[in-house]
Amino acid sequence: MQYFSTNKKSSLVGFRDALFQGLAPDGGLYLPENIPILWDKLKYKDLSYPELAFEILHPYVDGEIPKLSLADICQNAFSFIVPVNKIKKDHYILELFHGPTLAFKDFAARFMARSMEYFLDNNSKELTVLVATSGDTGSAVASGFHNVDGIRVVILYPKGRVTPIQERQLTSLGDNITALEIDGSFDDCQLIVKMAFQDKDLNESIHLSSANSINIARLLPQSVYYFWAHKQISRNEPIIVSVPSGNFGNLTGGLLAKKMGLPIEKFIASTNKNDVVPEYLDSGKFQPRPSVRTLSNAMDVGDPSNLSRIQKLHNYDMKNIRNNIMGIAYTDDETIDSISKIFSENQIILDPHTAVGYAGLLDYKKEFNSMNPGVVLSTAHPAKFIESVEPAIGEKISIPKRLQHFIGREMQKIEMSNRMSDVKEFLLTA
Repeated sequence: MQYFSTNKKSSLVGFRDALFQGLAPDGGLYLPENIPILWDKLKYKDLSYPELAFEILHPYVDGEIPKLSLADICQNAFSFIVPVNKIKKDHYILELFHGPTLAFKDFAARFMARSMEYFLDNNSKELTVLVATSGDTGSAVASGFHNVDGIRVVILYPKGRVTPIQERQLTSLGDNITALEIDGSFDDCQLIVKMAFQDKDLNESIHLSSANSINIARLLPQSVYYFWAHKQISRNEPIIVSVPSGNFGNLTGGLLAKKMGLPIEKFIASTNKNDVVPEYLDSGKFQPRPSVRTLSNAMDVGDPSNLSRIQKLHNYDMKNIRNNIMGIAYTDDETIDSISKIFSENQIILDPHTAVGYAGLLDYKKEFNSMNPGVVLSTAHPAKFIESVEPAIGEKISIPKRLQHFIGREMQKIEMSNRMSDVKEFLLTA
């Protein structure tokens, strides 16, 4: 499989180069040159999750990762349950938070770490994985890459904009994991990462890669659970998928799944007050702006990177984009109402991101009276957002042992400005 840049000014590369480069040399994002139709041969197969992942991912790494090695990577990376729970008739929740850090980012982070580890050898130059996070990406990458030989991880996260548990998860591992607390927003962190890849001096001095969703190896494993959800819910009819959305990598993974033949009626891009994409879908004009802080902090993105991929996958046809994606935005008050309502009616506890997604599904079904089943991607365990969830449901939440492990651990972080020059100096001298 070859990969091209959305800016169309860089040469085609294979999976290994796309994985390690992260961002294309021309500043574009990589996409596969050909997207195979896989649903027809997979829909009647009874496969475990790792087996399904192998079948879907193999065409994208064919010729670079042998089948046996890819099977091992999938078995190791996806070693946790992925339940689909029925809430009521035609309403489902896909729980993506049963990995080590209790967030959906574990799927991609673990696959990336094991893929990079496969390609690296003892003679390779040390790889620096640079990642910006609004919360869960940082902890998943820290866990997935912890003590992987030949890789150091530098995580940039916005000061005061992640939950206390998220901060403990991404700052307390140490060893080859370094956390930089940036005096700014997630958009500042993301901009620094993009600028780092465009800095010639920096790239000549160190070997950089990214674990953000600018990296195509983040999106490919995320396409798998769309297939998994469909196989649990329906054999033939299309499904509706509501995706809590911030940087839009998760939704782009779903678009890849649809390109692979998966029957999906509609993607609902459910966002918080950082609603630049719903506005774009309404007006046809994209106007990024500084992000604002909300309860669903992982979605606090004002300039989502993956919009360029979404546009390219639709050949920049606005009508085609609207046919596939509907955008809906919710306030914090509406998010709390969603958490409270589903708990009152179903005794199910949702985190703020999933609550936004569930509100999106309900509003879509109500407006369009669709009879097809709908599924919400549940992106994180509610205990990671205990400060907002407990008041919404009026009860205490049980904290899983995997999270209790981080409470009270010493944080190891370096405070830094939001200037690229300061981060560059750190990367070159640390």
